[in-house]
Amino acid sequence: MGRIDREHDVSIDAVQDQRAETRRRTAEALPLTGNEAIARGAWEAGVKVAAAYPGTPSTEILESLATYDPADITAQWSVNEKVALDTAIGASFAGVRTLAAMKHVGLNVAADSLMSFSYIGAHGGLVLVVCDDPGIHSSQNEQDTRLFARLAGVPVLEPADAQEALDYVKAAFDLSEQFDTPVILRGTTRLSHTRSIVTVGARTETASRGFIGDHTRTVTIPANARRLHPKVIAREAALSQWMVTSPLTKRDDGTDRRCGIVTSGLAYLYVKEAAPQFPVLKLAGSYPLAADAIRDFAATVERVIVVEELEPVLEEAIRAMGIPAEGKSLFPRLGELSVELLREGLAKAGLVDMPVPLAPIDITPMARPPVLCSGCPHTASFYALRSVGAHVAGDIGCYTLAAIDPLRSMDTCVCMGASIGNAVGMAKAGTEKPVVATIGDSTFLHSGIPPLIDAVYNKADLTVLILDNHITAMTGGQDHPGTGRDLRGAAAPRVDYAALCRAIGIDWVRVVDPYEVGRLLQTLREATAHRGVSVIIASRPCVLDPVKIKGAPVAVRASACIACQSCMNLGCPSITWSGELFEGRHKVTIDATTCIGCTICAQVCPTDCIQPVTRGAPN
Repeated sequence: MGRIDREHDVSIDAVQDQRAETRRRTAEALPLTGNEAIARGAWEAGVKVAAAYPGTPSTEILESLATYDPADITAQWSVNEKVALDTAIGASFAGVRTLAAMKHVGLNVAADSLMSFSYIGAHGGLVLVVCDDPGIHSSQNEQDTRLFARLAGVPVLEPADAQEALDYVKAAFDLSEQFDTPVILRGTTRLSHTRSIVTVGARTETASRGFIGDHTRTVTIPANARRLHPKVIAREAALSQWMVTSPLTKRDDGTDRRCGIVTSGLAYLYVKEAAPQFPVLKLAGSYPLAADAIRDFAATVERVIVVEELEPVLEEAIRAMGIPAEGKSLFPRLGELSVELLREGLAKAGLVDMPVPLAPIDITPMARPPVLCSGCPHTASFYALRSVGAHVAGDIGCYTLAAIDPLRSMDTCVCMGASIGNAVGMAKAGTEKPVVATIGDSTFLHSGIPPLIDAVYNKADLTVLILDNHITAMTGGQDHPGTGRDLRGAAAPRVDYAALCRAIGIDWVRVVDPYEVGRLLQTLREATAHRGVSVIIASRPCVLDPVKIKGAPVAVRASACIACQSCMNLGCPSITWSGELFEGRHKVTIDATTCIGCTICAQVCPTDCIQPVTRGAPN
């Protein structure tokens, strides 16, 4: 039990040095992803401070910025998205160019700061990069950041490819300082992860403007806010004219004037491939609207069709201008767009022939349900949870997979940090079963501490299981305040979760190794029987990040296997059915190439038929 150990603080200096050399180059062209291009654009624009919380599809922006010279730019992970934006706002107050990055749902967390900062305005240029996730590849929803931009009164720019990602970031900083406003750069999953040749340039150093020093502007008490709000409205009108005259707003003349297409961002590329014959107005962004440009464009075509991903933001705004635009009657309001969807929509509008459907491919794909990694420490935690018969409020992380078979030991999952608050509500509502909240280490630091304090303050009866795998695993192994390393891999202070919990008034705190299944199970039983708040910290490093762990594998003695399925209920991808039967049921086998020797399966096996491999597999 617990046989796999390794030093967590793995050196990444060599990798960082290699990436830094690539980033420092000022060659004419480099192959960059959209996120790398955003980082490059920020560096070229003279950004001094950048902060983010990792979240797909935005994660690589700060990872790329961290490879530039620290003398040029301070790049850091923040504990959550609001703290990242607040850090950027502070740097803007101090007069330097600054950037914050996050995924779309992260803007929900940072929105409070954004709404007020819109009134204050940017002293040093501030760009907020928000990456949406149409199609919900790795998120809990597919909300449209453009709606936030309008709510906050903040302009949004929408690049279409990696080259524009770099160029638009630089333009966004100029725009921010020219109009005294934060600027949102909206990316999407497809833009973030595209890769193409990008023309790059040198860094332009921008002198600090010095501290803003005007409390009538920077302190948003009601008297100041009432005076500042009209400036936001006036700024909107000025920004609308900028959108009209900006070279980022482009117009392509087509040969078929039966319709003109208004679009922005990545959708432009789909339009040019699906319908190159139609005139296109490519807007720099969706807010504020380039109204005059749209009116002029609409006057030259018979119909106006709007192509945009997710919500009908442009379509509704254009209709409000009195122009009978079409859009979501032809194209879906959810998921990613594609060339095929555009052709189908235009065919529906009678503008092109209906595409010939592709011949179906007669194959049956192999069923590959998502599972935790072989040896994942979360596996044992949720396997043990099943035995205590609790209502389990879950959270965002790799461990959300415990909601499905075969672990099936999580009842709810709403958003980052919601598990403990949800558990408080369950406990207060009254239930015969114990209540457990599960939350990862990074998520706990992100937004789990306030609800834990609330649970103590309101005397809730619940257990909190902190799943500490020493890294931000789901987004690719980023560090956080509990890992002891910063974004650039340097040593940093490390949060002591047990001490933190005791400091807020929790007396019942235990630290266990989830690979010790028996001890974990016993601790869970004691914790759920405790009246009040109890905390278990299940501490064991992730098996993949920052390095992959591989210990001696285990194997099945087939002669002793009774096909009881105890090990199969772990959902470990290394354990599969074998060809041998026992009383009509399949026995199991373990893939030695993927097994990491965690011994969890051996501990739950009732016949002791799973043993470490010493000289060949057991038989």
